Parts: sequence; structure tokens; C-alpha cells
Amino acid sequence: MRWIGLEHVVGKFIEVDKGVELFVQDVGEGEPLVFIPGFTFTTEVFTKQVEHFSKTNRVIVLDPRSHGRSTIALHGNDYQTHGADLAKVLEALNVTNPTLVGWSFGCSTVWAYIRQYGLENIKSFVFVDMPPKALSTNHEDWVEGPLDTIAAIHTTYLRNPSGQREFMTDYTTQVMIQRELAKEELNWIVDQSMNTPYYIAASLFADGMFSDYREEAKKASETLPTLTVIAEHWAETAVAYTKKLTPKSAIEVLGGHMMFWEHSEKFNRILEHFLKKA
Repeated sequence: MRWIGLEHVVGKFIEVDKGVELFVQDVGEGEPLVFIPGFTFTTEVFTKQVEHFSKTNRVIVLDPRSHGRSTIALHGNDYQTHGADLAKVLEALNVTNPTLVGWSFGCSTVWAYIRQYGLENIKSFVFVDMPPKALSTNHEDWVEGPLDTIAAIHTTYLRNPSGQREFMTDYTTQVMIQRELAKEELNWIVDQSMNTPYYIAASLFADGMFSDYREEAKKASETLPTLTVIAEHWAETAVAYTKKLTPKSAIEVLGGHMMFWEHSEKFNRILEHFLKKA
């Protein structure tokens, strides 16, 4: 069984640093829509968005540095560098006024882009299920989890390939997907993560968890049309936090952490409605 589809989409490689190329898919025509996957994931998770939106938009998806088919690099495995890589991809493809759609730590890539390059030449933003500050001692804040849990993931699981595989399997079944997955589906999702070596995954995880992009999130929502999509499992806290930090952001609640894949038709309708208003 094949889950990635889109066999007709041809990718290209764009050099963003000496010896570092990113795998990029660029399909369709119209207003540009750029998807950035989350922690250790790849272009393939957005297959259902590419299929849908490439009929009306120019759709660009990329494997970040050390993800998927992009170069496995021993340097630059942090979200500030990923933000700079994104800027180079947009420049190389002559993309103007895109909507940037970040999922999970892909949001950190977008916020890091804003920190370095500002808001010029961007039309709108979509942030999918990621707080701009992942850790906090304030119990009212939307966070990725308790500090002890996050520390255990970094120090116990992301220390070898088997630990990474175990963590991603548990995270997929407990957080990302709500329904019971077929074995082939679960293997496909976990295999996405395993393209990134565990030692790079550990660096990215730590950088994402200890970053603070609240100012960039505020700036984005105050200046340009912004949509925040939140998973159901932490919606009460996340919605209240988002309304307080970025009150001008539109908010939608849907599914689990990977709702755009599991509930693709609903997600695509939400995004389509936002794009029409942006």
C-alpha cells in the first residue's frame, strides 16, 4: 500500500548553504502557498493539501535541512537556520507574497523567518498546533508538556534510533492521530521521522523547546491575516492562550496534532475559507 501519492509531482533541489540542498516540490499556478513540515517530517505529509490546492494555487512544500530527501547536515540544525533556509528557497523560486503554513516546529521556522526578515513580501500566515513558547512555569500557558516529560524525551528517547522510533510511535498514536491506524499507516508516519538521524533530532527538539517566539507571533497577527489551528486535546488552554497573546488571529479547532492529514477535507475547507478572506 502506498500512502504518499502524487507520483506525478517532480521535486527539485535548491542549495541553501555550501554543500546543503533542500528538496522542494513546486506545483500549480496562482497565489503561492508554502507548507513547512514539523519536527523530522517531510513534504510527503502534505500530499492531500498539494492535491487539493495545486488546482487553484502555486503550492510549494519542502524538506527542511536534515529532513527527508534534503541534505543531512552536521551544522545549522536549529530553527533560526531553518528560517534562513526558507528565505533562500523563496528567493530562488521568485516567490512573492506567499501564505506561509507552518505545522508544529514548522511554525518555529516561520517565526524564525519573521525574526530575521520581517513581514515584507508575505501575504498571510497559518500556524498549525504549536505554541510560540513551548515551555513555561505558568500553568495557564499553552505549552508542549511538563518540563520533566520534555526532558525525558530528550535525555532518554532521542539518544539512539530505537528510542527515536519508540518516541515517534507513541507520539503518533497518542497525540498526532485520533483514530486507530493500520500498521502500514503507522510505519509510514514513523518512517518520515527516521529520515532524520537521532542526534540531529535531539538538537532540533532542544532548540524548538527552548525557543521563545512570542514577539514574532504577536507581530505577525497584528500586521497580517493570521490563522491558528489547534488540536482538540488541548483546545481549552490553547484557545484561551492564543486569544490573549494574539487576539487578532483567527482560530480553528480540529482533530489531533496531524489533523491536516487525518481530517484533510475539513482542514482544507478551513484553509480555503481563510485564504479567500486573507
